[in-house]
Amino acid sequence: MGHAPVLVSEVVSFLRPRPGGVYVDGTVGLGGHASALLEAGAGRLIGIDRDEAALALARPVLAGAGTRVELVHADYRDVRRVLAERGLERVAGMVVDLGVSSLQLDDATRGFSFRVSGPLDMRMDRSSGPTAAEMIASADEVTLADVIWRFGEERHARRIARAIVRARARQALTETGTLASVVRAAAGGRGWQRIDPATRTFQALRIWVNRELDGLDTFLEQAVSALEPGARLAVIAFHSLEDRVVKHTFRRLAAGGGVVLVTRKPVGPSDAEVQGNPRARSARLRVVEKAA
Repeated sequence: MGHAPVLVSEVVSFLRPRPGGVYVDGTVGLGGHASALLEAGAGRLIGIDRDEAALALARPVLAGAGTRVELVHADYRDVRRVLAERGLERVAGMVVDLGVSSLQLDDATRGFSFRVSGPLDMRMDRSSGPTAAEMIASADEVTLADVIWRFGEERHARRIARAIVRARARQALTETGTLASVVRAAAGGRGWQRIDPATRTFQALRIWVNRELDGLDTFLEQAVSALEPGARLAVIAFHSLEDRVVKHTFRRLAAGGGVVLVTRKPVGPSDAEVQGNPRARSARLRVVEKAA
């Protein structure tokens, strides 16, 4: 399945790009949201991504914007540093899509999916940090069970962790297919199931490897502080753990008077978008506006 950015028209509508404004796409991916913002009139766009493969593919997509766009290899949580290095204190809007991209899911060499077996990597930034295989090899059973329960909300977490530890004693777990087989056998279940029994565990491991929830609330606060008065921050989450952090942080900031909630409830994709891009089904968009 090709990459299709989600909720594009909604993001553009909420951010209201203008010719004199500087906008940030904190997870530029293949440039879908960035392209739409530029086409809608954004004066300048800074696209950040920690996946160098995504940046390489985004460059030709955004090349037509010339000097109006700059792509930066960094973690979106470093946005204040990225802006400071460019002499910027405030921007006119920002969007962050917290989901794993189709580019990453569909490339078996990245290790995010188990549909086709590949190296158990899972790093969004392959230039740094340990792989999933390395982290699984060194973690004890209690840690694995905690990760699978907290980040995957998997009710069989202890059983799966125990099975992983037993399996790695026999052979190193370096392939997604091998790990998925271990997890499926441990999770049990018979007959048709809505999702593959390995799905929650793979989600948990991906979040763990990439520290996806670490500092998310702090980032949201820093992103708001980097906005001009009246500017907006749009965040797209794909699973309940992320969306919960976004919801509670936005509500806390709103209670303190720092922002106004533009979306009281999360905005989801239309039926037409889901039909055209099934992976958009779980997307949830929340938007706040910096208080004047």
